[in-house]
Amino acid sequence: MNSCVLMAKIIRSPELRYTQDNQKAVAQMLVEFEGQKPEDPPSTLKVVGWGGLATEISEKFQEGDRVIIEGRLSMTVFDRPEGYKEKRAELVISHIYHLDSLGTTTNTSSSTETFSKPEKEKVAAMNNYKNKNTAPVKEDVFDEPSYESFSSPQPVAAGVEQDLDDIPF
Repeated sequence: MNSCVLMAKIIRSPELRYTQDNQKAVAQMLVEFEGQKPEDPPSTLKVVGWGGLATEISEKFQEGDRVIIEGRLSMTVFDRPEGYKEKRAELVISHIYHLDSLGTTTNTSSSTETFSKPEKEKVAAMNNYKNKNTAPVKEDVFDEPSYESFSSPQPVAAGVEQDLDDIPF
């Protein structure tokens, strides 16, 4: 399954275009995201949205916005004027979420929803092992098993051969 989730910053505002037959809307933009290591330079990626999502993207997003993009990664191959073929990756958007300064996200797809941060009392702490209010753990004491009660098969004498026709299977 080809699925990609990317948190990025829009560095070129979305451009709304239409297919040659003027039927489908296409929104294209460039985004920038951080490298894996702090010393790595940021990477850029072309992002494409189709149909009704394309018109929403062109209306609601602009250069400088921080977004979370869900979609699928595709490779496009095209001929360069220099005579060689070039491959480029592009992300085809299925959902895009706007991150604002308050930490909330807005989902843009076929419908628009708003998600907020979870409330403090509904979040479980991950460091409960340090909490002194927890009940003490009772340690059960087990007897060590005796290995003497297990019998092992007797070795076959080196000079005696077993008749293979007497095997029960």
